[in-house]
Amino acid sequence: MNGTDVWTLCVIAGLAVVTVITRGFFLMSNQAWQLPRWAQRGLQYAPIAALSAVVIPEVVMSHGELIATWQDARLFAALAGVLAYRLKRNVLLTIVVGMGVYLPLHLIVGI
Repeated sequence: MNGTDVWTLCVIAGLAVVTVITRGFFLMSNQAWQLPRWAQRGLQYAPIAALSAVVIPEVVMSHGELIATWQDARLFAALAGVLAYRLKRNVLLTIVVGMGVYLPLHLIVGI
């Protein structure tokens, strides 16, 4: 084995140990515990924040730069998805409507 292989194995072993310890930490306690109220409240917003952090840059950026034109299928799809969600409050419908607008515009019209 050369030095790189040993280093790789050490990193993998270290990551495995850290993963087992951090995930098993909650199982090691003998008594039940609750998160503080502020942490519970913050976790209610975490999925929305994570989804926004992934989706918004994908909609408004292309190749690492802001899109320069409004003639982009992603903008129309995002707008249609937002409107569908506002009207029906259904996440699956939001995805279907957004993709239903995006695919024809992108594949057929070419924007």
